[in-house]
Amino acid sequence: MQHFSRWLIVLIALLGLGGIAYLWWQKQQVPAPVPITAVPLPAQTPVVEAPAPAASEPANYPIEAVAALNAASSPLPPLDAQRDAIREALIGLMGRQQVLSFFDLDGFAGRVVATVDNLGRPHAPARLWPVVPAPAQFLVQERDGVAYVAKGNADRYSAFVRFASGIDTGGAVALYLRMYPLLQSAYEELGYPNKPFNNRLVEVIDQLLQTPEPQGPIALTLTKVQGPVEVKRPWVRYEYADPDLQSRAAGQKIMMRMGVQHTRTLKAKLRELRKRIAASHPGG
Repeated sequence: MQHFSRWLIVLIALLGLGGIAYLWWQKQQVPAPVPITAVPLPAQTPVVEAPAPAASEPANYPIEAVAALNAASSPLPPLDAQRDAIREALIGLMGRQQVLSFFDLDGFAGRVVATVDNLGRPHAPARLWPVVPAPAQFLVQERDGVAYVAKGNADRYSAFVRFASGIDTGGAVALYLRMYPLLQSAYEELGYPNKPFNNRLVEVIDQLLQTPEPQGPIALTLTKVQGPVEVKRPWVRYEYADPDLQSRAAGQKIMMRMGVQHTRTLKAKLRELRKRIAASHPGG
């Protein structure tokens, strides 16, 4: 639980979404599927999706407007790129033990923006995360030769979801604003000159809010390996059997692994954070 929560905690604290990416590690390493007693399953798993944002909603969210919306009586100065400055800012929000034990502060801003950007794409490589990945068991059940995401898999995230949903939104946004000059610079270095990182952040949040909510067991299939390389555990990998679910962005696929109730709880937190970082004009 500590390994999983440290990632989502820091990015929810900073950005309101990046923490979801730590679950991606669980797609990379999974134990052998555990046979279970047969239970009746629906012939087809219905999927519930949130309504799409209104088309008239502005697509530009200048950081100046975010700063005005979240103005404090004594605003804090921007952070510089030094490890110590970033470390102390994170410690102030999260606590020394978690920050010093779990986070990779080398190129931290670059890791954050790359991970956020990748959550809206097919893959979110662990080598770019601002934390040191640690293995965690992704639970799989098998029925009649078909693998499913285990029902008990969601229970492993209950304590974390309670913690993440209780993070102070104001403190998270204040830290985001302090880090924003570093994040914007890193985003431009990533290959997006003159494009606001805050716009991309809101865009990815909106994608996460559209994460499907399957109302039943989610079927899995083994990832096909091209070539003569034999697949051996612990490198067995699964993907969603439903082509629509498998075609989703990395962030959505990760959230679906948490279970519907946890997904809804995190969506509520994302909506709360989105309101604070999606101002369309100063003072708006």
